[in-house]
Formats: sequence, structure tokens, C-alpha cells
Amino acid sequence: MDRRAFIGTLASGLLAAPLAAEAQQPQGSYRIGFLCDYPYSPARAFSRVFLPTLRDLGYVEGRNLRVEVRSANQHSELLPTLAAELVRLNVDVIVTAGDGEVRAAKLATGWIPIVMAPSGDPVRAGYIDSYARPGGNITGLSWASPELSAKLVELLKHARSLTCHGLRFSGMRRIR
Repeated sequence: MDRRAFIGTLASGLLAAPLAAEAQQPQGSYRIGFLCDYPYSPARAFSRVFLPTLRDLGYVEGRNLRVEVRSANQHSELLPTLAAELVRLNVDVIVTAGDGEVRAAKLATGWIPIVMAPSGDPVRAGYIDSYARPGGNITGLSWASPELSAKLVELLKHARSLTCHGLRFSGMRRIR
């Protein structure tokens, strides 16, 4: 093989690889369980932001995604029953909208992943063991706790000292 043919083949392969990666769609079909205490509305963030973002990633409702919405309609005593129903439906993941929903989902399952919307303090509430090592099947976001706020201030001071000394952030270690 001559040199020009080799370089041409290599270049075309490198140029085509990103296009092939973008064109790939997720394989299989997935079920998301959404558990909320409030009356569900398509105008809420779950429908306005979360589902379109999934669509952008190739997960399209009706094609390879099914969403099971369970709303307690402000009757929080129904949350455990609704969470158990999602578990019986064998959803792939349960997305929760608040602390009461996380609690109900955690009581209903220990194996289906639970994604919590911002929670007040998941450590104090007992949803996770610690921020560094949450353990279990719950992940998601949390509002800053006192311990986390102190760590954020420490990180900001460290970042400021690095930028004052002309250093880049690439030298920072990951904090656990």
C-alpha cells in the first residue's frame, strides 16, 4: 500500500468516527418511573427540561423510552403505595421530585436506582451514608449542608490562591 493511500484511509476513518458516534442510538427500551407529590403537569421541569434532554441523547418516548408518572396529588400518604407500584412495574430507574418521594422510593426498593432531585440533607435524612461514599441505590443532587458549605468555602479559597499565583486548576486533586 502506498503512503498516500494509507494516509487517505487513516484521515477518512478519523473524520468519519465522530459522525458514526453521533449517529448511534441507545439500544433497547427503557422505563423511567417519575414519583412526585405535587399534581403532575407537562409544564413542570420534568417535562419541559428533563425529557427533551433525554430526547437529545437519543432516548425518545414511544420509541425506546417509556415514562411511568405517579403523582400523589399533594396526598403524601399515597407515596409509598405509588413507589411500590413503580417497583412492581420493574422500571429501570425512579426519578423523585422531593424528600418525601425519596423516602418512599427507598422503602420500596433497594435495587432499582433512585435519582433524587435536590434534597435538603440526604445524609441527615438517612438516604445516603455520606457524601463521599453514598452507598446504596440513591444518587442525585443535594442542597448544601453545613459540612458541604464549609468544604465549598475551602475549595474557593484554594482556587483563589491558585489563580493568584498564576497556577492552573489542572493540578488540583479530586476531593473525596
